[in-house]
Amino acid sequence: MLSEESPLLATTTHEVIYDRFAPDQKRWIVFLVSFVGFLPTFVSSTFVPSIPQIAKDLNSTRAVVSLTVSLSILASAVGALVWAAYSSFYGRRPIYLWGMPFLCVGSCGVALSTSLQSLLFWRFVQTFGCAGGMSLGAGVIGDIYKLEERGTAIGVFFGATLLGFAVAPFLGGAATQYWSWRNLHYSIGVLGLVEMLLLYLSFPETSHPGTLGIDKLKHRRWIHITWINPLRSLWLLRSPNLFAVMLAASLVLISDFVLLVPLAYTIGVRYGITNEAIIGACFLPNGLGNFIGAPVAGRLSDIVLRRWREKRGGVWCPEDRLRATWIGGLFMVPLSVGASGLITTYVGGPIGLALNLLCLLTNGMGVDFVVNPIGSYNVDVVHSRSAEAIAAHMASRSLIISAATALVIPTIERIGVAWTDIIAAVLAVVGQGIILLTIRYGDRMRASMDVGFSTMENN
Repeated sequence: MLSEESPLLATTTHEVIYDRFAPDQKRWIVFLVSFVGFLPTFVSSTFVPSIPQIAKDLNSTRAVVSLTVSLSILASAVGALVWAAYSSFYGRRPIYLWGMPFLCVGSCGVALSTSLQSLLFWRFVQTFGCAGGMSLGAGVIGDIYKLEERGTAIGVFFGATLLGFAVAPFLGGAATQYWSWRNLHYSIGVLGLVEMLLLYLSFPETSHPGTLGIDKLKHRRWIHITWINPLRSLWLLRSPNLFAVMLAASLVLISDFVLLVPLAYTIGVRYGITNEAIIGACFLPNGLGNFIGAPVAGRLSDIVLRRWREKRGGVWCPEDRLRATWIGGLFMVPLSVGASGLITTYVGGPIGLALNLLCLLTNGMGVDFVVNPIGSYNVDVVHSRSAEAIAAHMASRSLIISAATALVIPTIERIGVAWTDIIAAVLAVVGQGIILLTIRYGDRMRASMDVGFSTMENN
């Protein structure tokens, strides 16, 4: 349950804006944006277990079809920037509604693909259409929840959206094995239509009154189309703070992709698993870790923020929220990914498989303990452009991960699973080091480049 009370914050004129929606309505809004945010993870995670079958149907190789994973990450980056930029001008509601048709058409295009070229094109359209789910959802949470309730709310949102990582690989594998990967993508198109209908009927505009670009126009047409540079959000990353946490999150998230993208060729081959449904089921522990870890991490980040405010005599320091990342970034993520590589290499049989699944669960939770507080931090420090800040963060992060993902299978083939996973573990520790420096010097970093940081009075 999301708390509506904030014991440290006195009621101010600005805080009244968060009382526009009743608690039950806020929870319904969180449900809706979580439903939409679920789609990007579902679309991406259902695809990986079906790669071998798609390669066979299209007379291609697994390595080539795996490029669609990197292309999807690129499409997510582009889409997140486009939808976030336009949401700051037109509002959250219309942008949600504009994105869904791209998803539906793209899903049908993927299902009808008969060549690798058509698959790549329609996969881009499909992923582009749902790419705004995460950034817009975080922006909506920032619109309706106060500062010290925000981490918990974003944790609930991320937990629900990351459920896709838990169920999608199994469903994708089962659909490929017993139904058809083409029918699966038709089903995703239908799911997009259902979401569009729900949004149209019951989702209100959550942007704060008077803050949208279109509200500030003196003269506007009945149908007003304005060009907005989607890359402008990236300019926020000239802030050392925002760039540092983006880079740190990317280095930690690489561990997720190092474990999951080649899963059919690492755990699958090592333990003799050839059934796509069973391979998909092996993704469940990681997704379950995401699902459990996100709300816990969100609640923890709020608790840490409140306690450090108390220690500071009521003074708010945004970087205090990042202290909640330590357990995930220093211990859970590097230990789990490093251990998985060693176990896969040296431990066979059911014991090795069970230990690997435990590593996947731990890694899923650990990644959330880092990524969730960072997401809330982005919304906190650039509250007036929260969706754009999240989009810039996700887009840049996606580009880094896209490049890293393309290297995963070749690296495993060259130096082996153990060394590849150990490198990922070291990168996660480096990421946490960047976060520690941001906590230590955050105030100086913000002073060096002000990109419109929020204050206590307007957050």
